[in-house]
Amino acid sequence: MKALKVMATIDEQGQLTLDRPLTIDKNSRVEVIVLIPEAADLDDTSQTEALADFRQAWHEAMSGQTIPVTQLWEGIEDA
Repeated sequence: MKALKVMATIDEQGQLTLDRPLTIDKNSRVEVIVLIPEAADLDDTSQTEALADFRQAWHEAMSGQTIPVTQLWEGIEDA
């Protein structure tokens, strides 16, 4: 089975409208899995936190507050 990821909109009647046409063999049956984001997934707070984390990491990288990758692996290799 081949998988394609396509965004779509559900209308008032519950019908799916794809954002773009599928480029597959016509008149073929398909299996559809609908992933609906939960309210928590769309929470602005989590986006704000992610942006704050990114800004902190960027600041640390630009100010030289980094750890060499070889040091990150110390102790892990022997485990």
